[in-house]
Amino acid sequence: MRLTATTFLTLDGVMQAPGGPEEDRSDGFEHGGWSFPYADEDFGRLVTGWFGQADAFLLGRRTYEIFAAFWPLVVDAADPVASPLNALPKYVASRTLEEVTWQNTTLLEGDVAEEVAKLKEQPGRELQVHGSGDLLQTLMAHDLVDEHRLFVYPVVVGSGRRLFRDGAAPRSLTLAETTTTSTGVVVARYRRGGPLVTGSFTVEEP
Repeated sequence: MRLTATTFLTLDGVMQAPGGPEEDRSDGFEHGGWSFPYADEDFGRLVTGWFGQADAFLLGRRTYEIFAAFWPLVVDAADPVASPLNALPKYVASRTLEEVTWQNTTLLEGDVAEEVAKLKEQPGRELQVHGSGDLLQTLMAHDLVDEHRLFVYPVVVGSGRRLFRDGAAPRSLTLAETTTTSTGVVVARYRRGGPLVTGSFTVEEP
């Protein structure tokens, strides 16, 4: 399976609490829910299409707890997000959770990078990560993300947890697709590239 990561970002790179004020107030974050005003049909179409490509999900503890408190309550089998989330295998990477109760969920044990590498060897289309910022730091450090799907919102919040944090491994990415929703959200798919290449526009003296 390919590992794809879907992330909602502000223009200044923050991924914390896009869905609501109480989603994640850690470190005093006060701007939760910044993505809400920009939902539209374009957003729904993209999300529905991507969830339709999933064969399994990989979540960090915080995202798992948010999802598990809501999606099991959506019992409509035709719901394009709830149906795959409830029915497909889910894997949770956490050092603090002792058990998981959402159906079809497995708590990963041992080294996260090694366990995820094993999951990627299984047959299937996509192992999808949604949110899960801390987990993504580990996955990116071990070059396990095959594709980033970034929703970049036209807002600046000034503080909060970022996807690409200080100390991120330098590398290049390849743009696979980009589109813009009716509300101005830029949606871009970036696939794994290679080593970071640098240069200079300065004309060197012979």
